[in-house]
Amino acid sequence: MTYSTILYGEVRPIKSIAGFLISRIKQLGGRIFDQRLKESGIDAFNGPQGRILYVLWEHPALTITEIGRMTSLAKTTLTGMLDRMEESGLVLRVRVPHNRRQVRVSLTVKAQGLREDYERVSQAMNEIYYRGMDEDEVKQLEALLTKVLKNLEQYERR
Repeated sequence: MTYSTILYGEVRPIKSIAGFLISRIKQLGGRIFDQRLKESGIDAFNGPQGRILYVLWEHPALTITEIGRMTSLAKTTLTGMLDRMEESGLVLRVRVPHNRRQVRVSLTVKAQGLREDYERVSQAMNEIYYRGMDEDEVKQLEALLTKVLKNLEQYERR
């Protein structure tokens, strides 16, 4: 589907800045999140590593491929991040006994103990993101962003 408008009998594409806005939100939100982590005395992980921790808190043992799919991090980026997280004592990588090429990643006790701090900073970020919005606006925004994400995931799979 092409988005366009008819103006004076001509069909013209509608100028959209959604991608630009999403990119700016990602950059600015990431900087603020890292700043909030630092202000909270959390130095065990950064924002992108927090995404990995989050999916592992929700799903205790995942393959690198599964983590990549859930975080949208490229496998090469993810591998380096997991190396650093393993060195920091946050994650463990264990080969799957029946498939030696497959590795499952799980959290250490140290990482499990960071969940409450992460959730506190995440809640503070939500308060920043949703300031001035009512419940219906939040639901509408999240529904639209979910559609955008699904469109991007579908495009990437083709």
